[in-house]
Amino acid sequence: MKNSFEVEHRLGYRIFWWILAIALLSGVIVSTVQVILDARRVSVDLDSQADQTIAMVRDAATQAVFSIDSELAQQVVDGLFALEAVRLARITHPDGEALGNRNRPLEQTTFRPVTDPIFDAERLYRTPLIRDGDPNIVYGFLEVHYDTAPAARTWLDRATVTFASGVATALILGMVLYFVFHLLLTRPLLRIVRSVKQVDPEHPDDRLVDIPAGHQRDELGLWVNATNNLLVAIGDSQTRHREAEDRVSRLSRYDQLTGLPSRDTFMELLEQDIKEARKRNNVLSLTVCGIDDFKSVNEQCGFRTGDLILQTVADRLVARLGSTRFTIARLGSDQFVIVEKGLRDGFQAADTAETILACIGEPMLVEDQNVATTATLGVALFPSDTDMADRLLQSAEQTMTLAKQNGKDHFQFYVASIDQEIRNRKQLEKDLSQALANHQFHLVYQPQVNLESKRVIGAEALLRWEHPTRGLVPPDDFIPVAESNGSIVEIGQWVLEQACWQAARWATEGSPLRIAVNLSAVQLRQPSIVTDILETLQRHNIPAGRLELEVTETSFMTNLSDAVEKLHRLNRAGISIAVDDFGTGYSSLTYLKQMPVQHLKIDKQFIRDLLVNEEDTRIANTIIDLGKSLNLSVVAEGVETAEQEYYLSQRGCQLAQGYYFSKPLQSREFETFIKGFHSQFAENNA
Repeated sequence: MKNSFEVEHRLGYRIFWWILAIALLSGVIVSTVQVILDARRVSVDLDSQADQTIAMVRDAATQAVFSIDSELAQQVVDGLFALEAVRLARITHPDGEALGNRNRPLEQTTFRPVTDPIFDAERLYRTPLIRDGDPNIVYGFLEVHYDTAPAARTWLDRATVTFASGVATALILGMVLYFVFHLLLTRPLLRIVRSVKQVDPEHPDDRLVDIPAGHQRDELGLWVNATNNLLVAIGDSQTRHREAEDRVSRLSRYDQLTGLPSRDTFMELLEQDIKEARKRNNVLSLTVCGIDDFKSVNEQCGFRTGDLILQTVADRLVARLGSTRFTIARLGSDQFVIVEKGLRDGFQAADTAETILACIGEPMLVEDQNVATTATLGVALFPSDTDMADRLLQSAEQTMTLAKQNGKDHFQFYVASIDQEIRNRKQLEKDLSQALANHQFHLVYQPQVNLESKRVIGAEALLRWEHPTRGLVPPDDFIPVAESNGSIVEIGQWVLEQACWQAARWATEGSPLRIAVNLSAVQLRQPSIVTDILETLQRHNIPAGRLELEVTETSFMTNLSDAVEKLHRLNRAGISIAVDDFGTGYSSLTYLKQMPVQHLKIDKQFIRDLLVNEEDTRIANTIIDLGKSLNLSVVAEGVETAEQEYYLSQRGCQLAQGYYFSKPLQSREFETFIKGFHSQFAENNA
């Protein structure tokens, strides 16, 4: 092996000297050609300069000869001597007698022995002097002698630089070529030889010859591959078995879609992180991240789009948090987990949670369409919440699940009462699944009053749940649960059936009131929702114009085009569409322009402090003015005082509902209220 090393090095040095010699010779040849070409150009420039100079003074010289004006002739000659290269200038008669004459000696320089053979010591230019009117008569001659030394000096300086730079460039290029040769061949060969020496003859497939970087597909790579094939053939069965084990390990330890650690691998890493945090007495945060409405994305856009979104989210998390302080993994489905180490307190964890929300919230381009996603985070801290790895992850997961019930695109920290809250929610889900079958639901109706005519023109049907042990359960508690587990679809259809039945009954009794029913975002996403609603109206023989569907702004945000298309179909059938809780969500004129909306409902939180809170008053006024400009009727919710009713009426709000008129009533109480309300109004105006 020693002889092999010596031969390799000698070959490299020989090639170095060959490259250097060829580069030097090439540089000399190229530089010489450039110098020769430059000399030709300088020679041509000398002749061209002389021609231009003679042409400039020819007319004056001709005039001097024609007029036999020796003074003018001498002025012309003296003028030529302003040029450094002019050695002799003379204006003569045809017989050779000089009319003007001047000369100076040739410039004596050390380089004349080199340049005179190339450019001559001096150049003679002689031209006849004639007049335009007598082209055949020669009046004299203008003779100019040019000293080539100035031009030769410039050429020689340039030639020296050209020659030196050419040779230097050639030498540098030769060095670069040798360096490239060394990188591409000499050094890889040396590494291959060293790698071959490290192969264990007893177990040749344990350590194969390394392919030099960048040579996977050239001759060196083929050579190494051929050598490796021979080595692998000796222990082929063992190698295949080992590769199979490695593949199984990889599949079990890493998520195949995102490349992030799997849950089991993450738990091992979490144990190590907790051990290190305990040793250093640091705080550690564990954040479980769940993408909001991801199931809807899969249903509406397809699983491929969902997979691309998950890959994009994983890439963003790694790019934004890809340092040793963070451990990132995928728990499954749409859930990711992030561990941040070395914290001082929980405030840093909050900052990281904000970063994660912003990272996921940035719009992403998926299959030529912009997709906006949000996420909800649950955060647990070590050691304040728990000091066990499995319990820490469980706490964060439970917190994330609970946080999703309170909204989207936010984070929530683990609290000590979370276990009880989770158990309560589970029990609520169980009870809710039996509520419809056990006839625990009923509807109440809140009147909607025309502020101008002071007539009840409709009612909003509101769902109530009378729990056998808990009593009346607030809708804000059980509606989000029903939307989360999908039972809102069945419950919403029951509400629609009951409301339409009641509207039909009132119509037969002479009170054809408009009935308003809330339409959940989950219901709106159902493919058959339009057909279900129209068939329900037909079953109860209710005109479509007597039904109003109330949708919130957030209910059509997930898939705007699909929601708008369904609402347009319902509106074309004659059903009115109202935007509920307007001003609390993603209020946008773009959405209002696309949606077939007839009514805007001002959320009660802006009416509650009307005339007390300047900002709420300004928001209510803005919504009323917006409704007027878009030719939409505006409904004020939560009207509780006469002052509010009067102010809204004066501002141009058409409809209102609230405790000032009546609380939500059961059907019989509602009928009694209408009669009393209209009678009282008639008496007040009598």
